[in-house]
Amino acid sequence: MSDSTPFEMRLVHLDLKGAPPKVSYLSKVFPLFRALGANGLLIEYEDMFPYEGPLRLLRARFSYSPAEVKEILHLAGLHQLEVVPLVQTFGHMEFVLKHGAFAHLREVAAFPNTLNPHEPESLALVGAMIDQVLQQHPGARRLHIGCDEVYYLGEGEASRQWLQQEQNSKAKLCLSHVRAVASHVLARHPHVTPLAWDDMLRDMPEDQLTASGVPQLVEPVLWDYAADLDVHGKVLLMQKYRQCGFRRLWAASAFKGATGPSQALTPVEHHLRNHERWLQVAAGGPVGSLQGIVLTGWQRHDHFSVLCELLPVGVPSLAACLQSLLHGGFTEAVKRRVENILGVSGLETAGPVRQRHPQPRHALQPAPAQLRGRPAGEEQVRDRLVQLLPSQSEAHPPHHGPAHPAGGSQPPGPVERPPAAAGSCPAAGLLPGRGGGVAGGECAPEHAAAAGAAAGPGRGSPSAAPAQRPRPGQLSGPLMGVACARAGQLSSGPPAAAHPCPCRQLCGARQPPTVQWSLGKKKISKEKAHGTCCAICT
Repeated sequence: MSDSTPFEMRLVHLDLKGAPPKVSYLSKVFPLFRALGANGLLIEYEDMFPYEGPLRLLRARFSYSPAEVKEILHLAGLHQLEVVPLVQTFGHMEFVLKHGAFAHLREVAAFPNTLNPHEPESLALVGAMIDQVLQQHPGARRLHIGCDEVYYLGEGEASRQWLQQEQNSKAKLCLSHVRAVASHVLARHPHVTPLAWDDMLRDMPEDQLTASGVPQLVEPVLWDYAADLDVHGKVLLMQKYRQCGFRRLWAASAFKGATGPSQALTPVEHHLRNHERWLQVAAGGPVGSLQGIVLTGWQRHDHFSVLCELLPVGVPSLAACLQSLLHGGFTEAVKRRVENILGVSGLETAGPVRQRHPQPRHALQPAPAQLRGRPAGEEQVRDRLVQLLPSQSEAHPPHHGPAHPAGGSQPPGPVERPPAAAGSCPAAGLLPGRGGGVAGGECAPEHAAAAGAAAGPGRGSPSAAPAQRPRPGQLSGPLMGVACARAGQLSSGPPAAAHPCPCRQLCGARQPPTVQWSLGKKKISKEKAHGTCCAICT
């Protein structure tokens, strides 16, 4: 390991709400993560955690068993990877609030993304989730409580009445819930430190942050996935947080899943530039001001969204980014080291992706004009860009995170019960190269019900990312062989009939009859392009 990195902790984010890997695959990549410079994991279980009792209905059909969670922790320990579990406790609660049993706890009745902070049962619910997760993680030193992108906060009826009182504000409402959740963690698990995403805190007045007591309870994770993130602005934000009383700060970058909700291949150059900027941020503040960095790797932009890059596809980007952090930059020597570790020749970092502003939750959406294959500003969508054309009501506005509703847009509607599983559909996608089968994936959902667009701390209008074509390479080691992800749940409705698509295992889910494809500027039906096909094989 190198001493040139300013980040003591380097956590690889495992987003299990989309194409969760088999434990057998994790047993292959954990030693690779360690060899590349990681020393921890941020595991976002969502519905893959084996909840019990009244929470059992939160489980996905193919969730991990308690024995598998224990095995994951054992494997992480073997390779000296500290595990930090993540439990959403405020925003991004779709996997909980979509169920009829918990629908009454929504902040706004129509939308299952945000928890109502006024209901006593809300805190009891997230407290029970936290307790079950930490019971399965007996050695955990930290717990991430989410609290990002709390959309529609203050718009529920109880919140509207509460906000009519002169001394109340949305910031105070948000801080009170964060304080309550963090206090529960520390009261029940005194040796566990709560972490929280920082986007809801950034614009709050310093006096409110200081007076809330939150800085003494949580460690904020400053996330920004842009290739051109504002270094000076981040240094000032860190200074603000320290003045408010936060004792330790974390950074969060992205190695994949932050450039488009349906991105297929990872634009390595974009993510390398993002990590170079974070190195500059760390150098611009006091030594040791950042406790560590989380390298996020989003599989979906939210619970209802389609899959973006899968973990095996993002491994080369992860390798380049980790080594860049470890050695203070991505030099030719670092590049050769990455190629040697991965067993590849001629690692390509350049790609056609255009810079987006800012970034996502946790990820960006193409603008509506780009979804239709028309020019966006002065840029023309490339002829080889193939994008799903949603109906006008489904088109996502260009904005913040994986589920950020822009003004006037609507997030997912009410979901009384989880979608009925029409069957399983194991994914077996190939990592670009001659090496053969590295899997990772599941059936694509029938449609993306989540409303929201880009992600990242700032807001802006993103550009569409042209798809990159795979190039041959040589694969060996952990990248070689079959590591099939768990079968996913199909959307409600009967499965599609068999068809000649070479990736039929990935696109077996029934497509909405109104779906069209946009190929450059020319619209063609999916039947004409590839029979009854999907975006994977175009």
